[in-house]
This record gives sequence, C-alpha cells and structure tokens, in this order.
Amino acid sequence: MKKLIIIALAAFALMTSCNPNANNPFFAETWDTPFGVPPFNQIRAQHYMPAFLEGMRRHNAEIEAIVNNPEAPTFQNTVVALEASGQFLQRVSLTFMNIILSERTEQLTQIEVEIMPMLSAHSDQVSMNPELFERIRIVHENERSQLQGEDLMLLDIMYRNFVRGGALLAEGPQARLKEINAELSGIVTQFNANVLADQNAFYLHITDEAQLSGLPAAVVAAAAALAEREGKEGWLWQSLQRSVFTPLLTFLDCRDLRYKVWSAYVNVGNNGNDNDNNEIIVRIANLELERAQLFGHETAGSFILETSMAGDVETVRNFIQSLWEPTMRVFARETIALQQMADSRGGNFQIEPWDWRYYAEIVKQINYDFDETAFREYLKLENVIQAAFDLTTKLWGVTWEERNDIPKFNPENRVWLMRDYDGSELGVFFADYHPRASKQGGAWMWFFRPQSGWPDNNVLPIVTNVSSYTAPSGDRPALLSIDETNTLFHEIGHALHMLFSRTNYRSLAGTNVKRDFVEMPSSVMENWAFHPEFLRTYARHYRTGEVIPDELIEQMLRSRSFNQGFIQGEFLASAWVDYFWYTITEPITVGGVEFELEAMRRVGLPRELKPRHRSTYFLHIFSLNYAMGYYSYRWAEVLDADIFEAFVESGDIFNPIYARKLREVFAAGGTVEPAELFRQFRGRDPIPTPFLRSRGLL
Repeated sequence: MKKLIIIALAAFALMTSCNPNANNPFFAETWDTPFGVPPFNQIRAQHYMPAFLEGMRRHNAEIEAIVNNPEAPTFQNTVVALEASGQFLQRVSLTFMNIILSERTEQLTQIEVEIMPMLSAHSDQVSMNPELFERIRIVHENERSQLQGEDLMLLDIMYRNFVRGGALLAEGPQARLKEINAELSGIVTQFNANVLADQNAFYLHITDEAQLSGLPAAVVAAAAALAEREGKEGWLWQSLQRSVFTPLLTFLDCRDLRYKVWSAYVNVGNNGNDNDNNEIIVRIANLELERAQLFGHETAGSFILETSMAGDVETVRNFIQSLWEPTMRVFARETIALQQMADSRGGNFQIEPWDWRYYAEIVKQINYDFDETAFREYLKLENVIQAAFDLTTKLWGVTWEERNDIPKFNPENRVWLMRDYDGSELGVFFADYHPRASKQGGAWMWFFRPQSGWPDNNVLPIVTNVSSYTAPSGDRPALLSIDETNTLFHEIGHALHMLFSRTNYRSLAGTNVKRDFVEMPSSVMENWAFHPEFLRTYARHYRTGEVIPDELIEQMLRSRSFNQGFIQGEFLASAWVDYFWYTITEPITVGGVEFELEAMRRVGLPRELKPRHRSTYFLHIFSLNYAMGYYSYRWAEVLDADIFEAFVESGDIFNPIYARKLREVFAAGGTVEPAELFRQFRGRDPIPTPFLRSRGLL
C-alpha cells in the first residue's frame, strides 16, 4: 500500500511539473466558493502573472475568432461576441486591482510594475485591430437604425471607444499612442506607490503628556494603544490617513505640532526623496496633452470631457466658477470670524491653514453650542452600518445577511448577502473599514464581478466598500465623525448602483456610466444620514444606549452651514487644480508644485486655504480615474440635492413612489443617458438651488 502511495505521489508530481498552473486558482473554470467569490485563501502572489498571461492569450484567441468569422459582420457575431470576450482576463484583473489597493506588498508592486505596460499594450492591440474595427464599423453603419435600448447603447459606446482608442489614426500616430499609453501605465503605478510610501513614512511620537492638550480621549487612547503595540512609550501616530490627521489638526492645542502634522500632509510626494512625484505629475499631464492632440483636441480636458455629461471644458469652468464665487464670499466672512477668535485667545499671528480646523472647532462650539466630539459618541460604527442597511430596507425592502462562510481578502473584512424584498439574491457585499499600512488612503467602491445577463442568465455582482475609518481602541468602539458617517452612506450608494443593476451587458452595468453622473447614486444616499427623522432611528450613545437628544440634533443642524466656505473652498480649489492641469495647450516646463501654485494664484486662492488634495498626492486625477473630473463630485451633488428635494417636498423622506423611481435610476446603469434618467425622475432638468441652499451658500 505504501509503495502504491509513493508511486501515485510521484506520478502527481510529474503531472504538476508538466503543468505548473495546475494549482493556480485562476485556471479553474469555476470557483467552488459561495456565489463564486474569489478563493482568497488559495490565491498567492505568484499566481497572478501566469493568469494575466493566460488571460491575454485567451482574449487574443477570442478576438481572432471574431475577426476570422467568415460570416458577414452582425450585431450578434461581432458586437455581442466582443462584449462577451475577455472574461478570464477580467476576472484576474479585477481581483488583482482590488487586492493591490488594500493589500499592497513589495511583491505585488513588482507584479504591477511589470504587468501594467503589458495590459496597456494588450488593450491597444485590441482597440487598434483594423480587421476588428472594420467589422464594428460595418455593424454601426448597417444595423444601428434597427437597434434600440441597451443594444443601441452598447453599439454606440463600443464604436466610440474604438475611435477614441486610436482605430482611425494613421500608422504613425497609432504607434505614438501605444508608446504614450505604455508609459502612462508605468508612471501612474509609480505615482500611486510613492503616495502610499510617503503617507506611511509619517511618524509622530509624543512622550510629553502636556503636548496632548486638547485631544479627545478616544484619540489619545488610540495613540497609546498603537505605541504599546509598537513597544514604545507614550503616544504614537503613523501614516497620514484622513482619520489620523483630521483630529490632530482639529484639536491639538500645540500650534507647532499642528504645523508639523499639516506640513507633513500637504507635502506628501513633495519631499525631494525617492517618493517625490513632482516630475511624475508633470510627465503625466504632458503625456495626456500629447495623447489628446493626436486626436485633434487642443487640450486633454477637451478630449476627456467628450464622453461626460458636461461635454466640454467651458461648461466645467463655468460650473466651478458658479460655485467658487459664492463660496469665496462665505469664506471671507469665516476668515474674519476665525481671526477674531484667535486674537481673543491671545494669538499674535495671522490665521494659517494649519490653524483653520482648530479655531473653526472653537467657533462652532461657542457660537453654535455644538461639540462634534460629543455628537460622535452617538455614531458607533456598528450602528451606522446597520442604519445604512435599514435605510435600504425602508426604501426598497431589501435585507442583508452577514455571512461567515465566504472567503475574505483580509481577516478584517465583513461580508453580507443582499436579498431583494421577495427574498431573491441581489449580490455579495464586502466591507473593509479600518486603515492599515498596506491600504491606500481614502474610501472607495469597486467590484470583483460586475452584474450581467439580466434577465435570463443574471450574474450576481460581487461588490466592495473599502475605507479607513477610525479604529476601535481598548473598550471604546469605533466612533465615526460626521464626515466619516457621510462617507459610509456615500460608498453604500456606489455599492447599490451595482447591486441594483439590471443590465444584460456587463460593460453597461451599475457604475459603468458617465463619470460626472457616477457620484449621484452615492451622494444622494448621504441626504438621509443626518435627516432628524432617520437619525433618531440609529444614533444611540455607545455607552448608555440613549437615543440622541433632540437638542443635540438641533445644534448639529444649526451648525451645518458653518465652515462651508472652507469645506467647499478646499474642494473647489482642488477642482481648479485638476482643471488647470488638463487644460494646458503646451507642455509644462516647470515643477509640479510650482505649476499648482501658479494655478492657485490665477483663481485668487486665499492664503488661509489650500486645496483638499495637493497635486503630488492627488490620486483622483493622477491615477487617471478622475483626470479632468474632480468637478463631478459637486456636479453630482447638484443632481442629488434636487432629487432628494422631491422626497422632502412630498412630505415623506421614504416616499415609496420616489424610492421606486430612484431604484430605476440605479438599475439602468449605463443603458440610458444620465440626463434622460434625471428627467424621468424629476420631470425636468436639474437646478442648483437645492444644493446651494443645503450648503448655506445662498
């Protein structure tokens, strides 16, 4: 028996040595996991590269089959066939891209550096395939008038994407476009890695308790716990996640320490070290300009905005300016108030950016009798999560079942199955709530698998929300700030966009919409978070369980318009930064920070204000996801404020008729033009008044 086992093991070893991918999870036809989620417990870093190579090989074979089809091009044998191709590659790519944002290691970074130019070249090979484009062109010419709905949208977008991918360029410009795309994929990867490395390099170690003056007990306790874990005395802060630096800048009495924290944050990627991004961002902007000019556009922004709701650069500029002017009027009044407060407290200095949050908090507590630290004690993370789920149940009847039988990409993950009002399954939702060194800062939604195949062969989406909320400390649970609570509802909104999706084609599912519309379904959910009627259902004190008092709610509501000049100002300053980077008409020859400072001088940025995201760590626009698109957050908020106004005007913030219509907006994904979806909901085009009023800018 023993001899037979040895022979069998030897035979197995021989077979696996001939097939090195036999144990690679990506090569399994299906994943034997609940709902087909990735088997994270089996996937190793060494599995990605072979899977990427195999994915590109299979995709090329599928493309060849379409091109070599002897039958005349039709919508089904060309457009639908192309839409269905590349699924193996997409499965690998989505898994890798999600993981590297949350679980970055040196090994994964090396793979990213190697694979991104290869993926860029593969994408170019497809989009510039003349035989493939010719078949699509014929279908577009011959069948377009016969198609409608989702089929027509798929054809139009596919044709447009091939044109924008270089299909109509001459041989020379095509070759240059491939070089630009390859270089961009490489330097964007480096930009992201530099930001994370510089954020993680921050280290604030305090051993003198007096320097902690002003900090809330929860912040001090968390810093003490981190110091203990690291074997240090005193209190320790590491990384520059927003959940770290915001409390320090808001509450630290020591002005020198506030400056130290602020200076570290605004100089991420701008320290003259190996992580410096100044040259990289200039190169990215110049390459984007050159790429746009290959297509006959004067600026990169003009090329990018072709596929947006806004449509052109001038519309975006006018939109930002329309918000900038009232915001700066409010900011000027706020500056006077904060300067007076600093003077009254013996401050012999002009208010600087590192002073703003600190004195704003004092003014808010005095003038509005509102202490956000006290309010925060009613925003226990667990309760806020449940509240977001309860809201979806109230509006649409959906339910959430937490699952412990589903593989996780990190032990801290939580996973739910979302069911519709009739009990049918809608999708799987992953959440990853707290910061760690391997995780990119901020908060985002993405998916491991998009929805597709509705209604006959519906594939359930697998969606993620990743964030960096303040972690629990000792016996104190994670307590969220108002901003973090808004963010949680916001990211749930993005998830719902995909979970509610009802499309046949995966490329049109959920969040695959115009970029300045994609934030609407997420930001609209924020409107319920602090509406008194809903807030009372979930805001309970983390120790006593007491429902939040009406007096505290009223104080919060009175204070909501406070500091909006600063809040909107730093956001719009970043929108201006984005705008100027992508409306250059000639290559930039100065350094990145120098370019940004000149841009801010052009719009008259007040000395006391800095952009929410400085250029050297502006992930939104230099990871190219929101290049010339940062304005879209406010654009979408104009839409969402108008939509929520319909609920308010009806007298029922859970109005079932409007809830059903809103779900139809979510379900449509990219199958209907966003402007038309809005009109279907509101019966007219959007107006900015509800947004301006809600922000205290009128």
